[in-house]
Amino acid sequence: MSTPFQLDAAPAWPISFADVEAARERLGPYLVQTPLRHYPLLDALMPAGTSLLVKHENHQPICSFKVRNGLSVITGMDAEDRERGVVTASTGNHGQGIAFASSLLGVRAIVCVPQGNNPEKNAAMRAWGATVVESGRDYDESVQAMYELAREQQMTVSHSTNDPRVLAGAATMSLEMMEQSAGLDAMVVAVGGGSQCVGALTVARELAPAMEVYGVQAAGASAIHDSWRAKSARRTDRADTFAEGVATRQPYELTFETLREGLTDFVTVTDAEIAEAIRQILRCAHQLVEGSGALGVAGALKLRDRLAGKRVGVIFSGANLDTATLRRILTGEL
Repeated sequence: MSTPFQLDAAPAWPISFADVEAARERLGPYLVQTPLRHYPLLDALMPAGTSLLVKHENHQPICSFKVRNGLSVITGMDAEDRERGVVTASTGNHGQGIAFASSLLGVRAIVCVPQGNNPEKNAAMRAWGATVVESGRDYDESVQAMYELAREQQMTVSHSTNDPRVLAGAATMSLEMMEQSAGLDAMVVAVGGGSQCVGALTVARELAPAMEVYGVQAAGASAIHDSWRAKSARRTDRADTFAEGVATRQPYELTFETLREGLTDFVTVTDAEIAEAIRQILRCAHQLVEGSGALGVAGALKLRDRLAGKRVGVIFSGANLDTATLRRILTGEL
């Protein structure tokens, strides 16, 4: 059940194209461009004449696009903020991005995660040198723990969505896609907090105003989708999906107005549909993606009739799927 609440006022477009270009300049010394590829077997799942062009963010150093966000945040901090150290909240991928960037630049990092969070993601964050603190039943409660630690230890906060540097970092991915593809008719983009979609919309507004951008959210964590449909903010009591990368319970100040103004449409997909997309990606492209990383394909399949005959960009946004969940997917339990 969703309940209305009031978001703080925020600009409809929290970043500019110049911010995206500046983020790309900062990320340049640390990352290489990820491939944009085409798989005929994936196309065969869509109406004839439709092409899915896949951005391989699962090939990033932390196997997630959120390395862009983390690096954009840390490289965008001044010396004083870096000296204080950084604290964030995450279910894993943003935390890994912050941990990776902090390890490169010598910054102390703490990541607040939900109780019982994906153990393999926790291990990866610790391996990059971050301190992992388990607090709260889900991501949104871990955010509260983040703010408490920031006050207690006088640390710099890195919110995984409400930070223009995060949004600009995510937008560098869409900028690469537009340059590599020589033009797309549409993009289908996963929504957890909204950084990927806001990035896509910002780039599209500058380079391809006619391009359609569709949002996709897990049906069990549909607060932003429900808010978009209602045209006002809604909060849910639970985020019930195995795709922890998109398991959020509310919209966020810096992304909601852009999503509301810019998205062509917004759909949800069930956990069963996400699991089937993971199986099809393995079969057709021999690539491993996590639940949130499969939402682009799951959403494209849901929107197949509307996308017929178009060149469609989708993102394998992350590959950090734990082995226990992968086993359940492959056996058909999920």
